[in-house]
Amino acid sequence: MPFLTLKKPTIFYRLEGSEGKPVLVLSHSIGTDHGMWEPQIGDLIEHFQVLRYDTRGHGASDAPAGDYTIDQLGEDVLALTDALGVRKFAFCGLSLGGAIGQWLATNAPVRIDRLILANTAPKFGSPEQWQTRIRMVNEGGMSSILDLALQRFFSKESVERGNPYVGAIKSMILGTNPIGYVGCCAALRDFDSNAVLEKISAPTLIISGHCDVSTPWAGNGEILAKKIPHTSSVQLDAAHLSNLERPQAFSSAVLEFLLADPGTVSDPLQKGFAIRRAVLGNEHVDRAIANTNDFNREFQDLITRYAWGTVWARPGLDVRTRRLLVLAITAALGRHEEFRMHLKAGLKAGLELSDVKEVLLQTAIYAGVPAANTAFQIAREETETKKDSRL
Repeated sequence: MPFLTLKKPTIFYRLEGSEGKPVLVLSHSIGTDHGMWEPQIGDLIEHFQVLRYDTRGHGASDAPAGDYTIDQLGEDVLALTDALGVRKFAFCGLSLGGAIGQWLATNAPVRIDRLILANTAPKFGSPEQWQTRIRMVNEGGMSSILDLALQRFFSKESVERGNPYVGAIKSMILGTNPIGYVGCCAALRDFDSNAVLEKISAPTLIISGHCDVSTPWAGNGEILAKKIPHTSSVQLDAAHLSNLERPQAFSSAVLEFLLADPGTVSDPLQKGFAIRRAVLGNEHVDRAIANTNDFNREFQDLITRYAWGTVWARPGLDVRTRRLLVLAITAALGRHEEFRMHLKAGLKAGLELSDVKEVLLQTAIYAGVPAANTAFQIAREETETKKDSRL
């Protein structure tokens, strides 16, 4: 079971992704748990081994009585990564998780490869505000602060649109142990990193939300960006839980930051060859290379460098989505040879026929029945050929 007993609390964690990939640690907001990061996992595990955990006092982790400190919560992360044999990692923390990230980057800088501080602050309001919240929870339980928390976590527009994550977060809040919640409130009440932010040496991304009333850019993110030496910033049209209100934009910002290679110039030609092989297969690429001559060499360089090494290499869309887009566009434009090539490669790589059917039905509506009809026929030929090859 993914539980780890540290010196005192037992910490629940979930480690996902292929061994050997760099590790990314995700740390959630107060009042939630590791499930808060679910929308990001599919995108992140293509590139990282992702370590999520329930902060002390939350989820399935222990909730010892008493006030907690950010020092304790940061030491929990170090003990967890030590036990898993992870010496260096990227860290992404939101809100309370961002405070933990600041502590780690200043107290264990050799452990942090890159740092993402989302919807967080160097100091979280006044002690009086936190004392009021502590009193409310002690007297009325988690339900006493439910409306307050949801109003801060999500924008009014997001709630009205029926954001599917609102219900999940509501359950997380109500399911949080009041003792643990109060302990973490005390940690945020006493946290102030203003005097040490200049010590952070890791490249840092600051993410904030235009609708975030808990940690707005002014007085929070802007201070982090000003005081931490090597920062970049992104502002999303979101409230406090920006990863849930704008999941794709959040994931894209994280991946663009983490996959960037500062100080070096990445060769898009070599990257393009690698991606082209991964998508179309070695046999196709080897054949294209063998057929390259003085007449078409510049063209092969062009498509490898820019189509594969630049556009396909962008992290904003996953490979499956890009495959489906290519099928829709080539079918709509009648690029049947290209459609067949990408269909054949996609099916071989695990693309499901149900996906192809939905794409072609969409193509029929927006690009015309004749275009989809031909594509359906090609898909039928390729799937029948695939079935015959198994006999």
